[in-house]
Amino acid sequence: MRRALTVLATGAQLLVQDLGRPGYAHLGVPPSGALDQPALRLANRLVGNAENAAGLEALLGGVRLRAECSCTVAITGPDVPVRMAGRAVDTHTPLHLAAGAELSVGAPGHGLRNYLAVGGGVAAQPELGSLATDVLSGLGPAPVRAGDVLALGAATGPPSGVDQLPYPSIPGRLVVDLLLGPRDDWFSDPAGQLTGHDWSVTAQSNRVGLRLSGEPLRQLDCETQLPSEPVRTGAVQVPPNGQPVIFLADHPTTGGYPVIGVVDATALPALAQARPGSIIHFQPR
Repeated sequence: MRRALTVLATGAQLLVQDLGRPGYAHLGVPPSGALDQPALRLANRLVGNAENAAGLEALLGGVRLRAECSCTVAITGPDVPVRMAGRAVDTHTPLHLAAGAELSVGAPGHGLRNYLAVGGGVAAQPELGSLATDVLSGLGPAPVRAGDVLALGAATGPPSGVDQLPYPSIPGRLVVDLLLGPRDDWFSDPAGQLTGHDWSVTAQSNRVGLRLSGEPLRQLDCETQLPSEPVRTGAVQVPPNGQPVIFLADHPTTGGYPVIGVVDATALPALAQARPGSIIHFQPR
């Protein structure tokens, strides 16, 4: 019996993701990988995979899959309705999916992205050691489409059962720690400007970065040109319009606009789940 999942519907976006391909910035390659890494790690543990096995990242649900073999799956991330073989089932727990049975993942009540792991993981040819789909560079598997058949690897371990509490609700206002620099000296009172008001996540946000809207940040000298320099995940870059962008996993590896600060890495999973209209409050340190 062929170990595979057939994709019947993908929703807004369905991507193959693992923990990414860090260490290739010198080649111009972003780290990529699951935006909410704790959620993917948990899904993999639940089905008995190594934490870095490739799974699926679903944006706002709408996913339907059919199992071509008997397999174990788990769905993590924000609370979301899931149906298996026509009946409602739980998230954050191993689920046995019989050959020929269908699984559907609805839209989460809060947050953006859910993660589906399957025993053995999604199997494909890695690029630079990873199966992560990078929407900026095009590395990795193409975005999943309806009709695709996803090959699965051999199951490597038994399901582990629930090992932590379900995903917390994503607040409508996120307080985000931020380390000022390296170009905070390009701005008048950078800490005061960042904390003086809140920022709203815009609908133009994606896996490359969260685009924010608010009172424009004021540079000291708008005529000086900054040569391109390396940037990292979590960098808060400020383009000429003064509206900051928080770089996420598929960000470019260099940029020519000043980086006023870098958000704490522990904030990245919550930022990955921030819907348009969510409020961001920076807390410089």
